[in-house]
Amino acid sequence: MEVPPTQPGARDTDKHRIGGWPVVGMLFLFMLINFADRAVLGLAATPIMQELGLSHTQFGLIGASFFTFFSIGALIGGFVVNHVATKWVLAGLALFWTLCQLPILLPVAAAGLVANRVALGFGEGPAYPIAVHAAYKWFPSERRALPTSLIAIGALAGNGIIAPMVVSIIAVWSWHTAFGLLGAASLVWCAAWLIFAQEGPLDAGSRLARFSGEQEGHVSYRRLLSCRTVIGVLIVGFSAYWLLTLAIVWLPTLLTQSFGYTAVQAGWIMMLISLCQIIILPTVSTVSDHLKRRGVSSRVACGVVACIGTLAAGVIVILLSQSVGSAAILLCTIAAFSLANLISVLGPVLIAEVTPIRQRGAALGIVNAVTTLAGPIAPVATGLMIDIGAGAGGGGRTALLMSGLLVVLSALAGLVLIDPDNDRIRLSLKQQASF
Repeated sequence: MEVPPTQPGARDTDKHRIGGWPVVGMLFLFMLINFADRAVLGLAATPIMQELGLSHTQFGLIGASFFTFFSIGALIGGFVVNHVATKWVLAGLALFWTLCQLPILLPVAAAGLVANRVALGFGEGPAYPIAVHAAYKWFPSERRALPTSLIAIGALAGNGIIAPMVVSIIAVWSWHTAFGLLGAASLVWCAAWLIFAQEGPLDAGSRLARFSGEQEGHVSYRRLLSCRTVIGVLIVGFSAYWLLTLAIVWLPTLLTQSFGYTAVQAGWIMMLISLCQIIILPTVSTVSDHLKRRGVSSRVACGVVACIGTLAAGVIVILLSQSVGSAAILLCTIAAFSLANLISVLGPVLIAEVTPIRQRGAALGIVNAVTTLAGPIAPVATGLMIDIGAGAGGGGRTALLMSGLLVVLSALAGLVLIDPDNDRIRLSLKQQASF
């Protein structure tokens, strides 16, 4: 229910919410750099494999190495921001990315590239949950889906919209140059963030947090992580992240070797996916926030919407694996990889609803750590299927088929499990009983 604007607390909340939008803009750029760092490996797959003499399976292992300590980084970062201001944590992460990327300007062997991806993965693991946590200090629960979608769009822009630019840099100069320029971009962002960023007012114990209905107190992480909503978000999020990782590491190669597109065309298709997501995610998020303010349950406004989108993505990926016409391939690719990211936007909103504010950073970090475990598995599994299938033609289609089936089953499980309103009541009752 929306708070009448005549109440003093509502005026304060509106004022601070307006002040939060510049922070969301900075976090958009933060996630753009974050995902560009990941996407550059897939966009440079062919020259890297040629220069270093790698097979598809070996390249898949390098792609998977990014996720070696990714989940551990997310877990550690989540607990850190329960006690340290997000301003300083985010600045430290951006500086760490710079230190990882700049050395790749020099000639590097396969072992050096693996070291780069392992270290970068550890530093980028906490990025999204901490960015979302920082934004949630500016927006109450019923207004969080839209800013979350804009932060997520930054990630999608880094993965797709700048893809043609990265491909051009690789073609004109080298893949080493692309890595180095992204390291420089992290350094520029870090400096700007330290100058302009502020911590939001909706923090633990604050008057505005109490006014906005944030949950106080503490529940055991065992109880929190065993509630139906968290389990549902974990399952759906894992499968969606599987598709996301497949898109980052393998989709450019699949588009060229399985479906016959050129590298430049693949880059433009990646950009079209991001453009479509830029339309879909804010639109769906705005509708979700509106439904919640009109009294529709979070289960429907967030959970059902996210799961239906994920289910549709899985079905379309299955269709993509069987498609032969250029138009069908293009439409299926754009639709599937656009819809799969709804849970990455609405999932954190659902987790924040059932989590006490003092534990929100850790809860978001834990969920991100578990869902991103798909990261080290998907590239290797896809690479193996490609090699077993004697190349990206047949093996790539098999990998898409299996991925689609995984996503469909996960989305159905999410539809059954996610119910934040009941979970919030149950956790509150247990918290009171413990007193």
